[in-house]
Amino acid sequence: MGLRKLRVYTGPEVEPASLSLLDEPLDANTVKVSLGEILPMLADAVASNRTWLTDFEDDEVTISSDLHDVLQAYRHFRRPGA
Repeated sequence: MGLRKLRVYTGPEVEPASLSLLDEPLDANTVKVSLGEILPMLADAVASNRTWLTDFEDDEVTISSDLHDVLQAYRHFRRPGA
C-alpha cells in the first residue's frame, strides 16, 4: 500500500488579471464613489460648519480635467468685481 500525500486546498487557482500601466494600483484605504453620492453630504457638512471637515482638508482627491476646468472658471467669475 503506497503512502498518500495530503494537500491543503486553498481555493481555485485564479489567473492574474492583465495589468495596464495606466491603471493605478488599488489601495485598501481608498474607495471610488461618484461626486453625486458625496456632494450633498459635503455641502451639508460645510453649511453646518462641521469640525470633522478640518481632519480631511489636506487630503488629496482626484477629479477629471473637465471638472477642474469648470471649477477654475467658476472660481474666476465668482470673484468680487468680476
